[in-house]
Amino acid sequence: MPEIWIMGEMLVEMMRTETGVKLSEEGLFRGPFPSGAPAIFIDVASRLGHQAGIFGAVGDDAFGRNLLDRLTADGVNVEHVNVSPDRLTGIAFVTYFEDGSREFLFHLPDSAAVQVEVPEQGILESCTYFHVMGCSLMASRDFAAAIVKTMNLALTSGAKISFDPNVRKELLGDAEVSEFVGDVLRKTSIFMPGVEELLLLTESETVEEGIKKCFENPAMEMVVLKKGSQGSTVYTREREYSQGIYRVKAVDPTGAGDSYDAAFLCGLLEGKSIEEAMQMASAAGAINTAAFGPMEGRIDHMKIDEMIRLHETGG
Repeated sequence: MPEIWIMGEMLVEMMRTETGVKLSEEGLFRGPFPSGAPAIFIDVASRLGHQAGIFGAVGDDAFGRNLLDRLTADGVNVEHVNVSPDRLTGIAFVTYFEDGSREFLFHLPDSAAVQVEVPEQGILESCTYFHVMGCSLMASRDFAAAIVKTMNLALTSGAKISFDPNVRKELLGDAEVSEFVGDVLRKTSIFMPGVEELLLLTESETVEEGIKKCFENPAMEMVVLKKGSQGSTVYTREREYSQGIYRVKAVDPTGAGDSYDAAFLCGLLEGKSIEEAMQMASAAGAINTAAFGPMEGRIDHMKIDEMIRLHETGG
């Protein structure tokens, strides 16, 4: 049974082949690429050799088969992915601009992606980490409620909660969304925000203040602060650890943070030190960034070790 579980949206991406072409303009797309932050995360965890599973849903269509075929080929447990006969698989259209910004058009709330079911308790009995994505909590109220219920089942089974908030400020104005995010954060052991998210969710002016507030939560064990081109810092109650980035030619940043999350947790599961887990995570993010498509960076231990070794030798 999987030791890492996630519940969340599964979708495919259709991506512009050239930068600078607005979604409102005529142009070419490439795809479908299997995607969705939860799907990217769990696929990386499986490719790194861990038993990993996802609770999700797709439509009974070609895009749904695209997702299931890819996750199955990479070893992800998809036994608890619903295949809806009534709704289409979730779709995102994406374009990039020269300054690195992106424009998205999502077909999600009315898609099959949000038709998940809360599992039975026994399914989570071997779960070590249940990972939550903030974007999933914002898809719909019922979807968020199902994720929180499943998270609580995982806690009852002895799992720890890891949480990447990836939240949008404007959505936190919704009282229900804010309540769901707050409930998850109170039960989180490994918190994995960006700087803006840390300040937003802790209502802090500085990183130092935000970190201090995080550790007011008795469940909190570490804060993994992702800082983009400045690397990452892990804070525990005793000390902090820093890790730079591995520089690659950036092709597509989508999924880099999700890949980082998965590799970091895998490192901990493998008994690696925090520093070693951070190296794994940074390398996984870099490998994913260097490939076109949200989960097309073929992340495995061999490629991660090669990336770390090249960096250490100045290659």
